[in-house]
Amino acid sequence: MGKPAGLGGLRRLLAVLTGGLMLAWPAFLAGYPLVFSDSAAFLHQTQGPLMIWDKPWIYGPLIFLFHWNLSLWPVVVAQGLMLSHLLWLLLRAFGGGASAGRHLLLCGMLAALTALPFSVAMVMPDVLTPAVALCAVLLAFGRASLSRGEVIWLCVLGSVGAAAHLSHLPMLGALMVVALLGGWRAAGRVAVPLFGAVALLLATNAVGHGKLSLSPYGSTFLLARMVANGSAIRTIEARCPEAGWALCAFEGRLAPYGPEVCSTRHCPRELLPSDIFLWEPSSPVNRDEAGQPRHFGGRALSGEAREIVRETVVREPFAVAWDALRDTLLQLAANRVGDTLERRHIGEGVLGRIEAFGPEETARFRAGAQWRDAMRGLAAPFLWIQGPVLVIGALALALLGWIGRRDRAALGLALGIGIAILANAFATGALSGPHDRYGARLAWLVVAGAVALGMRRQRAHGEASEASPLAPDGEPSAPAGLSVGAASLKG
Repeated sequence: MGKPAGLGGLRRLLAVLTGGLMLAWPAFLAGYPLVFSDSAAFLHQTQGPLMIWDKPWIYGPLIFLFHWNLSLWPVVVAQGLMLSHLLWLLLRAFGGGASAGRHLLLCGMLAALTALPFSVAMVMPDVLTPAVALCAVLLAFGRASLSRGEVIWLCVLGSVGAAAHLSHLPMLGALMVVALLGGWRAAGRVAVPLFGAVALLLATNAVGHGKLSLSPYGSTFLLARMVANGSAIRTIEARCPEAGWALCAFEGRLAPYGPEVCSTRHCPRELLPSDIFLWEPSSPVNRDEAGQPRHFGGRALSGEAREIVRETVVREPFAVAWDALRDTLLQLAANRVGDTLERRHIGEGVLGRIEAFGPEETARFRAGAQWRDAMRGLAAPFLWIQGPVLVIGALALALLGWIGRRDRAALGLALGIGIAILANAFATGALSGPHDRYGARLAWLVVAGAVALGMRRQRAHGEASEASPLAPDGEPSAPAGLSVGAASLKG
């Protein structure tokens, strides 16, 4: 007698719920959801009257659907459930099938051995980076295992997730190219969330900033990166004072933000010269030549930043390309969690936003290990293993992808994860600056992909051992793994 359908659905639901809570364990360890300095800006997006100039108006309104200025706990729980559900779909599409036991095993491994829980437990759009990547590979190579409602859900989630951080757009674009491995229809399915994200960004920026643009002030970030690498400093020195730029007033005084003073090899990786140039109150972005505050300096300088960036690329194309390559490689090697755990990365701005939740919630936030600056010590025993596991996972994923290269679904998953990580490294390291947080939010996918493909092969070998070695006509039967892959590409 088979199991009742309702019982199977309940088991799936409980497995996804349990997996989501497992993935959020750092928040329970800390006693409160983890936050970052930028968390204040995303909370401000629904508490204040202004749109933040340097961040899309997406993640803040999205998490407001869960916290309602009452508590951040529902945000973390929702993020855990989202990733848990995507991992369930990952196993169903690429792991030879999903079950409660297999799902909890995968979630347990990722929770114990990777940085995933620290993204889930943090109120930041970092958790949406792997969500976008998983949506893309599922839409491209796992369509046969998805219902129509799940396809719609992945398209909506992919659209919102890709719009939540500008680095997600080039990553999703690269994954659309990888999807061509599954044919034009597969690439078309990935294009849906990409176009959806573009539409969301254009609409919100048109309403909030009066500009029909994907990133109205993004050129300021490119300028900061080029200043840190030195190429923009040389452009300013060559073109000033004739260019008439506001930064000409600082000609000869930009060295503290350039490579001569500090590089990613000598500065803490969580505080690069480009960060100081962008956010330090005394920097040329935020102070005019008379030393007076330049309000919303990054926004005010975006016009001339665009000119300086354009001229720098024309003057030194090879230097700019080399800097981008170096920063991409540095980002690929930056995957630590520790740079997000200390109190110094929270800032008083977050406290001010939490205070709007009321005195009781503020007291819970203050009592948390992160605000007390104890979280790094509590998390340390769980962090040392993540580096070796990433190396093993990457090697295993590459090997399993090569072994199963005739199975387009398996090959697509392996290539998709690799290209997503590479595109993320370029979009963050080369265009903003290498930070561990940017790498840690996505690198764990190599472990998830390797486990899924390992389960896929195990299931295929099990089915093959139960089947007859010869087909009815006397010819050898097709490998089970290939039949699974062919089925996953239908539709």
